[in-house]
Amino acid sequence: MNLDYPITYIKGISVQRATLLYTELGIKNCNDLLNFFPFRYIDKTQFYQIKELQPNSSEVQIVGKITHIKSVAQKRGSRLVATFQDASGSMELVWFKGQKWIKDALKINTPYVVYGKLNHYNGSFSIPHPEMELVSEYKKKLQSKMQPVYPSTEKLSNSGVSNKLMRGYIQNLLQQVYDSIEESLSQEIIDDFKLIRKREALLNVHFPKSQEALAKAQFRLKFEELFFIQLQLVRKKLINKTKIKGFVFDNVGEHFNHFYKNKLPFELTNAQKRVLKEIRKDVGSGAQMNRLLQGDVGSGKTIVALLSMLLAIDNGFQATIMAPTEILANQHYVAVSELLKGMNISVDILTGSVKTKKRREIHTNLEDGSLHILVGTHALLEDKVQFKNLGIAIIDEQHRFGVKQRAKLWSKNTLPPHILVMTATPIPRTLAMSVYGDLDISVIDELPPGRKEVKTVHRFDSNRLSVFKFLKDEIAKGRQVYIVYPLIQESEAMDYKDLMDGYESISREFPSPKYQISIVHGKMKPADKDFEMQRFVKGETQIMVATTVIEVGVNVPNASVMIIESAERFGLSQLHQLRGRVGRGSDQSYCILLTSFKLSDDAKTRLKTMVDTADGFKIAEVDLKLRGPGNIMGTQQSGVLNLKIADIVKDSKVLVSARNTAISLLQEDPNLSKKENLPIRNTFSKMSKSSKIWGNIS
Repeated sequence: MNLDYPITYIKGISVQRATLLYTELGIKNCNDLLNFFPFRYIDKTQFYQIKELQPNSSEVQIVGKITHIKSVAQKRGSRLVATFQDASGSMELVWFKGQKWIKDALKINTPYVVYGKLNHYNGSFSIPHPEMELVSEYKKKLQSKMQPVYPSTEKLSNSGVSNKLMRGYIQNLLQQVYDSIEESLSQEIIDDFKLIRKREALLNVHFPKSQEALAKAQFRLKFEELFFIQLQLVRKKLINKTKIKGFVFDNVGEHFNHFYKNKLPFELTNAQKRVLKEIRKDVGSGAQMNRLLQGDVGSGKTIVALLSMLLAIDNGFQATIMAPTEILANQHYVAVSELLKGMNISVDILTGSVKTKKRREIHTNLEDGSLHILVGTHALLEDKVQFKNLGIAIIDEQHRFGVKQRAKLWSKNTLPPHILVMTATPIPRTLAMSVYGDLDISVIDELPPGRKEVKTVHRFDSNRLSVFKFLKDEIAKGRQVYIVYPLIQESEAMDYKDLMDGYESISREFPSPKYQISIVHGKMKPADKDFEMQRFVKGETQIMVATTVIEVGVNVPNASVMIIESAERFGLSQLHQLRGRVGRGSDQSYCILLTSFKLSDDAKTRLKTMVDTADGFKIAEVDLKLRGPGNIMGTQQSGVLNLKIADIVKDSKVLVSARNTAISLLQEDPNLSKKENLPIRNTFSKMSKSSKIWGNIS
């Protein structure tokens, strides 16, 4: 049988059932079923004698015979009871449902293998509704002492597709195709990592003979899955570097030099200099740059981005920055305009709220080349937006943009522009290697000089009065304060009430005219929001009460305290982003996490992590362990990591080995044309045709 055949070729799977398996589990053909792996195993490696049983509620397996069957009346209906014995003693098997057909099917004095959950009552043992199999049948099967348990859904269970049935389908399939399962890795890789054969791995992942056999099978299949993903990513990266031509920025001209010598607001850190060198090497190579720039909140990514754009302008090209929100786009626009003040460089902004007349003017200036830098949101992707010669596109907070949106920027030019992807949400190395394996990665891992680490503490609601006293002391020193409330969209009305209640109690505690308070939330008109933000920026108000709209986009160096109300309701990356709003000046800054006493284990872990470290990468590692890869990357990216057996958190060492193997293989044999690599080439080309993942990756 061919593994590409639909699952209706397997005995017992009707067209109707095949449709159900496809809609519920995505299983369409025999190959899908073969690669549908158990998520746990019932360990049946041990057989017990009845005299060894202990009064606990474990699951046990016993070999014995039924010597007697009787029906016992009870308050409601009856129960069927069988006396089951082995050489060491006897116990009862009990059934409450299906008694008639069970009674007819049971054989007296015939050896059975019985498995089930043990009950202990009045000194004797029983197993209700046991799994039973004649020893003669048991010996005939593809016997696994560890039984696989497969993922299922309510709809499948209700339609009679039990775990036992799934086991039967996979057993039928394996018996038919076992000898024709082809090897997918080269002999060299198999020898290097002491891997078992592909067919052996598939057999032992479904029907393991022992714990050791299962471990070997899982390692082999995890390695293979991660290896082929990395092979695709690394190959794509090599193709980008060798085949996709890019504009050459070989001139470090007057704009770059003038800005570097006369306008830099501070001396660049060594990390910024290193990253800038990596970017200059890329844009001078003649290949298109695809680089991910990671840096913590406040590490100075914007300066690096601006210097990269000045390189483009010095070489006669235009540049663009795309941000996910208007607030962030405005912040970039203000920052870039401020930094370039007095230089002969034209900067403009295009967002959804820009009026038609202004839009036309921007379109004209873009097309004739008189506009050098355009900052914007998704509005940049509209077909009407055409550059004269876009040389570099900088995409901020990348995980908020879908793949298709990024690809649209490519179509604005004859040659694709250089791409610099920036994120302030540090991505753990394992995740970056999986999702961005085709990008070069740069990291800014030090803060600009003079920045002090924000002191973070966790306080309960009962400490509120002492927290307020601390705020008054800070305000007396001339500092400003943020107080942030959670915003969870499903219950906006409730959150709004939380915010307004909080605002009222803060107004009572900090009365005017001595104290001035700004309030900002999602229900306000953009103009009102801006007015309140500006009052805070100018120092006219000392306290800003807000929802998470300030997570990105507010830069007030004088703000030294961030209070996060109901901090247990926030995710780690959100808490980290919010904390990044303070500590932007030279004063010592503080972040206070206020919570109720009722905390889940995950919430305790998040709060402890925030108090213990300010390192965004360490925080991201914890976040990855708590939430898993899909959630961190957002919906657009999570489909990329639809892994069948590997787990990029737990299997990070396997991932590193798989990636290094893919790199060295492609360096030696870029087209996989050597005879010994034929199995890899065949598997790779099949995957490229059938799998959705390849089109999704960056």
